[in-house]
Amino acid sequence: MSDPLSLIDEWGPEKIVVVSHRRSGMKGVLVIDNTARGIGKGGTRMGPAVTVAEIARLARVMTWKWAGVDMFHGGAKAGIVGDPDDPGKEAVLRAFARALSNEVPREYVLGLDMGLSEYDAAVFQDELSDRGAAVGSPPELGGVPYDRMGVTGYGVAESADVAAGEAGIALHGARVSIQGYGAVGVAAAKRFVELGAAVVAVSTASGAIHDPEGLDVALLARLRARHGDAAVLHYPGVGVLPAGAEMVVDCDVLVPAARQDVIDRELAGRIRARMVVEAANLPTDRAAQKTLAARGVLLVPDFVANAGGIVAAGVAMEARYSPFRPEAASILDLVADRIRRNTETVLAKARDTGAIPHDAAHGLAKDRVLAAMRARRQLPTADLAVEARHPQALPV
Repeated sequence: MSDPLSLIDEWGPEKIVVVSHRRSGMKGVLVIDNTARGIGKGGTRMGPAVTVAEIARLARVMTWKWAGVDMFHGGAKAGIVGDPDDPGKEAVLRAFARALSNEVPREYVLGLDMGLSEYDAAVFQDELSDRGAAVGSPPELGGVPYDRMGVTGYGVAESADVAAGEAGIALHGARVSIQGYGAVGVAAAKRFVELGAAVVAVSTASGAIHDPEGLDVALLARLRARHGDAAVLHYPGVGVLPAGAEMVVDCDVLVPAARQDVIDRELAGRIRARMVVEAANLPTDRAAQKTLAARGVLLVPDFVANAGGIVAAGVAMEARYSPFRPEAASILDLVADRIRRNTETVLAKARDTGAIPHDAAHGLAKDRVLAAMRARRQLPTADLAVEARHPQALPV
């Protein structure tokens, strides 16, 4: 295991908290990466292979995401080692909440990620007797159920609609393949069809299905609700392909919406889409990004395309102690506005500078975080001394 101190660079993390509880078997970690722009905010995930390094990496992504959409929260992430389907899950969650009572909600507010549901957020609130301890709780508790609303997938399709022109295609009539037909994939498919595209392939852990004429996404959504990942096995009229086949079908838009690190250089060389829109966090590595750029395939970065969830989480943060529930339509309108504007800004910067979109997006986010760090006098002493003598010597 790598030394947690080796994870620290000039941006963070500011705090790594590793916790455990013998009776419940709880083991977890909270990483607060950078709070120059506001309180640490990011989802909590649960899985058997969670590591400190993984959570630190995702906390950094949250730093860039909040800055990328120009919303004033900081990057953080938490993780719990365990099986989300284990009967003892609630005891583990309650132990995790108690262990972080010094940090929550003053420094970190729990959100939802893989393995957690809105009812888990409710357990977290209950254990700490504080509505402000978590967002994404059920509407019965005044929460904004943004996962149920499908805001991340909705925003992915809106981002693709803006980016399509840059890729030389029209989204209306475009063929879309979605890797990972979970909550994000279902919502993205629905919005793509509303925008005039055809979803020609989807995949789950059970396999992939492909119809060049377009799949019936309403039927697929019903099958997903009934059968889960096995939905692809019950879709009529098409054969089931091995999972991964959806990545290389003939299409215009590829949407990786499952896990991180799924597209490497080799796969990037075989992708047939003209545009890849990252719905998952960190689905491409650096070599893949360069390969796609060299092939003329437009890649829309994750923290640009999939930031709909954090836009809605920002609304939920504001509503934590409010007696009023925000209207769903207003949240979707805000998601569309923020995602579309930010996609335009990042692609314009990439075009003007000749950078790949990932670099343009990171540059924009880093500039905003650095400006906040400077305003708070958080830069290293040597840098502050240079700035005092020459105010324009350091990059904005």
